[in-house]
Amino acid sequence: MISRLDLGEKIAQLMNDSPAIPRLGIPAYNWWSEACHGVGRNGRATIFPQTIALASSFARALVGRIGDAIALEARAKPRAALAANPAGTQPPVMLFLHGSGERGTNAVDPLLTGIASAVWKRKAKFPFVVVIPQSQPGGSWVVNGPDAQRALGMLRQVQAEFGTDPARVVLTGLSMGGSGAWSIAAQDPSAWSAVVPLCGRGDPATAAKFAAAKLPVWSFCGDQDAPVTVEANRTMAAALKSAGADVHYTEYPGVPHNCWDQDRKSTRLNSSHGYISYAVFCLK
Repeated sequence: MISRLDLGEKIAQLMNDSPAIPRLGIPAYNWWSEACHGVGRNGRATIFPQTIALASSFARALVGRIGDAIALEARAKPRAALAANPAGTQPPVMLFLHGSGERGTNAVDPLLTGIASAVWKRKAKFPFVVVIPQSQPGGSWVVNGPDAQRALGMLRQVQAEFGTDPARVVLTGLSMGGSGAWSIAAQDPSAWSAVVPLCGRGDPATAAKFAAAKLPVWSFCGDQDAPVTVEANRTMAAALKSAGADVHYTEYPGVPHNCWDQDRKSTRLNSSHGYISYAVFCLK
């Protein structure tokens, strides 16, 4: 097979993101995934080298076996960490809802934007068990929709499996996920210990429910976002304040829609990463 490749094709096949070669029946493949390099950099883990990853692109059964092995280790590691906690310790849990650009079925895109990078960089110290579901193509996080209900089901499963603290359950999301956070929290504000929506749109008519539940809220938006989004955030913050809710609103000057990037760079929010500040805020 190798002798039938030209030099350019050989080089391309050494890359993690390699194109298909139809004339030889070689499929496109990308081995740069957790199913190949494992849950490394997080203690001991099984690492699958590139040669096995390349071979797996031609053998669906091998792909499945690699995925099973990594899934087992990925679930075992947090369970082992929880087992090492003092008796009676219950970690807080956070549900993160991604934006519309991360919808799909690959379970990867939601890890590329938002909270996942913060968790990974601070995995040894990040104080939450974090649940990151994925909305289906064309879906949304509206509370009674299938994606929101599936996300809440995942949260319940994680709470049961990892014995998280029922008094410390935080809801956050960005863009479409920010709107979803508002929608889900409004249905039952007493279910959450805090809600942190980024550049989403809430319903001011629900402000009294947030106030009655004494639910802490910290919302974010850039003032150069779409005018309707900026106005929605200001209106929601004002409605919450008027209702007597526990609300913080941060509006970044000169920042467009992706205020979550600005927040990651901020040094004004108690730490170098806004999501860590959310943790501090939510654990008060």
